[in-house]
Amino acid sequence: MAASTLGFAGPGAQAQVQTPARLPAEVEAALQRAHLPADALSVVVAPAGGGNPLVRWRADQPVNPASVMKLVTTYAGLDLLGPTYRWNTPVTLGGPVDVDGTLQGDVFIRGQGDPSMVLERLWLLLRRLQAQGVRSIAGDIVLDRSAFALPPHDPAAFDGEPSKPYNAAPDALLVNFRALTLGFVPEPSSGRARVMVDPPLAGLKVPDTVALAPARTACGDWRTNLQADLSSPDRIVFAGNYPADCGEKSWPVAYADPDRYAARAIEGMWRSMGGRLSGRVREGRAPAGFSPAFSAASPTLAEVVRDINKYSNNVMAQQVFLTLSLQNGGTASFEASRAVVQRWWRERFQDVDAPVMDNGAGLSREGRISAMGLTRLLQTAWRSPLMPDLAASLPIAGIDGTLRRSQAGAGSAHLKTGSLRDVAAVAGYVHTASGKRWVLVAIANHPDAAAARPAFDALVAWSARQP
Repeated sequence: MAASTLGFAGPGAQAQVQTPARLPAEVEAALQRAHLPADALSVVVAPAGGGNPLVRWRADQPVNPASVMKLVTTYAGLDLLGPTYRWNTPVTLGGPVDVDGTLQGDVFIRGQGDPSMVLERLWLLLRRLQAQGVRSIAGDIVLDRSAFALPPHDPAAFDGEPSKPYNAAPDALLVNFRALTLGFVPEPSSGRARVMVDPPLAGLKVPDTVALAPARTACGDWRTNLQADLSSPDRIVFAGNYPADCGEKSWPVAYADPDRYAARAIEGMWRSMGGRLSGRVREGRAPAGFSPAFSAASPTLAEVVRDINKYSNNVMAQQVFLTLSLQNGGTASFEASRAVVQRWWRERFQDVDAPVMDNGAGLSREGRISAMGLTRLLQTAWRSPLMPDLAASLPIAGIDGTLRRSQAGAGSAHLKTGSLRDVAAVAGYVHTASGKRWVLVAIANHPDAAAARPAFDALVAWSARQP
């Protein structure tokens, strides 16, 4: 094996020493079993508080980190915006409300990039509108999405999977991640399964029921069994059936017309709450000079970061990324947010190259960062007042998030995971029984990168045993 770079003396180190120029034997053995070359990996294991690495292997090579790039976005967000930052969505009434509850004008909802406007919070926003005395809207509901300046988005462009919710595009007025949840409840006595859909999108027709599969049909790949046609924005069709043995199931899917999702969801929910609308839901600009009737506040950034990293939510990460440039002045864009992160990185991490950012989520073939760059970020975060917020957002091995099924370092490893075609990665903190805390970064870029997972597990176990 080729020699790795020599040791790095981080903050707090007393002297610079050589790091062993090889990977731990257990990791090498796991790579050999997987038929992966050692140069497919970039690895650092170093003290969380700073100091010489235990392992430094291809640490300065820029590589694609997949969703581990979310660590850059979320830590930059915590540092620049603050953990208590909240997104506010102002709602303005464009006229008086009559005694019978009719608003003589339009309702304006101005999106400001809230990543967490899920169904429950949309319901609360509309309930607050009703609390203003509004029962009927004589005009339109106008959605102002102008805070983000984004190029057209093709949900199939990245991997040809347009119905996957992870391919949803960011939006200044992002509602429920632009996703539908289809629910199925079998009723064997009728030979059918009831079909439910959330949210109730205006104009979308969904069958009330679908046929049950023949008796004793195994649950198996029940989604394929349904033979669902999700391509139309106006109708969902099931040509197959649903196995009763599956019990109740839910299926999140991306909506076929994402740009119209917010309008249809808001209209559908408003009407389902008993609200009346004489006009339509359309895009437009909120009027200048009008004071909002109220603003709907999001959870704190610290709570949002937890959802992003625990479950690797791509569109939420992009919302945070775009908010960095929105709060820096002007309209948010990917280009402007990349510039914000570049400046921030140069101020915080002068001894390592800045990452190549794309959309802030890691759902990209263009993103690049070195294992040492991630190590420096994690060491800096560990010594900062923001450490509890970032560390608590990382999946815990064997317990929750994307690591809930992992047994390597169960309960003692807090690691963000990443996975794309040709990429596998983990990065975070490993806690030892003796009380030591290690930063661990391991990234594989290779056509068989997924086969590196046992090597990652071996590295986590090895790190947890270090005195």
